Amino acid sequence: MTTNWTVKSIRDSVNAGSTSAAAIIDEALRRIDEKDGEIGAFLEVFSDDARAAAKDVDARHASGETDLPLAGVPIALKDNMLVMGHIASAGSKMLQNYEASYTATVVKKLQDAGAIIIGRTNMDEFAFGSSTESSAFHVTKNPHDTSKVPGGTSGGSTAAVAAGMIPAALGSDTGGSIRQPASLCGVVGMKPTYGRVSRYGLIADGSSLDQIGPIATTVEDVALVLSIIEGKDVKDATSVVLAPLDPPINGGKVLDLSTIRIGVPKEYFIDGMDEEVAARIHEAIDVLKKGGAEIVNMSLPLAPYALPAFYIIQPAEASSNLARFDGMRYGNRGEGVIEESYRSARGAGLGAEAKRRIMLGTFILSAGYYDAFYKKAIAVRAAMKIEFDAALAAVDVIVGPVSPVVAWGIGEKMDDPVSMYLADVFTVSANILGIPGISVPCGTAHGLPVGLQILGKNFDDQKVLDVALAFETLRKGV
Repeated sequence: MTTNWTVKSIRDSVNAGSTSAAAIIDEALRRIDEKDGEIGAFLEVFSDDARAAAKDVDARHASGETDLPLAGVPIALKDNMLVMGHIASAGSKMLQNYEASYTATVVKKLQDAGAIIIGRTNMDEFAFGSSTESSAFHVTKNPHDTSKVPGGTSGGSTAAVAAGMIPAALGSDTGGSIRQPASLCGVVGMKPTYGRVSRYGLIADGSSLDQIGPIATTVEDVALVLSIIEGKDVKDATSVVLAPLDPPINGGKVLDLSTIRIGVPKEYFIDGMDEEVAARIHEAIDVLKKGGAEIVNMSLPLAPYALPAFYIIQPAEASSNLARFDGMRYGNRGEGVIEESYRSARGAGLGAEAKRRIMLGTFILSAGYYDAFYKKAIAVRAAMKIEFDAALAAVDVIVGPVSPVVAWGIGEKMDDPVSMYLADVFTVSANILGIPGISVPCGTAHGLPVGLQILGKNFDDQKVLDVALAFETLRKGV
């Protein structure tokens, strides 16, 4: 069996016949059983289904399919992605008994490529949060220090990869929910361009912001998984037709950074940012510079307005999306006549953060406030797009921190939602604009991981991946 627990090594070993998908799944289940009691990354492990799927992959290999792009690779799913016949609760009591009646497009693509869905992972309820503490079921812990949060809202998926239980997982990113936990847990996580990956079968948070993306331990693995799940889907009108990625894993070469201009906005180094985190980011920029890249200092004056705009747009969209979870259409039925039943179902089924965002979003969209808040946030979004488009016309990518701080203590920010929201200050721009972004490990601060964020032009995911791979390669040689 392969001892290198990566997507590439597992895929290559299974395709070569040096190990079997069944053996890989047995190892993954052993690792989960050994480690997850302490970490709490999973809500459910699909042991029987995974073993059956592994037998199918081995049978496909025996019949001559010896080049499956994800042969035997165990992959976990954030609990807001549907797998027919399995619970998809979105981390909420409201949906704790909801059994999916169909399978998400990304899941079907993974299965067709030979990947094996190993289970569903913990998340902040309905993807509201930054720490995976607002899950209705349990708190997930950071594998680097179990007294710390893993980040959120894809904290379960990220912690499972960081702990070495699985080589890859899928998360969803609405305001940084892949990149931020990837930074806090020391793995690689990517938010693709909006529309690159189908959202069919994803329980929606903010429909104009959400994007499914991969989490793994290397840039090559992230690129490989993304190359499988991307593409136009007739079931998602926001997905687009694109030339397929040429993943670095297949290209076999590292980008020559001497051809690359890298923008560094001054607004990404704010007052209150942890000094050690800032130092690691500056060191990462120096690595890129020594590798031949041209560093361009720039200004994005509207960047500070991204966070307040996001926290108007996202609650507005979320309050609309969550209206269906009322105990009548979806969710557990409440007692009493209709209005009383609604109150009972939503009161018992939704947690504090979900209620907070629904109330905020409903207020924002109400008569007299829609113009004052929502329309202004949309105007800020449009102005930011013009500003970022101009900036990205002058450089190839923009780099900076993912999070202003390292992982904080469990319970430390739960009573201060504004402080929690500030953890997304550097990540929300990518969601507002729909551009691709990735977090790549760049060292530690206070003994905990720090991630470098790389942002690119719309649909220039390949360039983002190539720069990330070049940085990862250079850093290994430092």
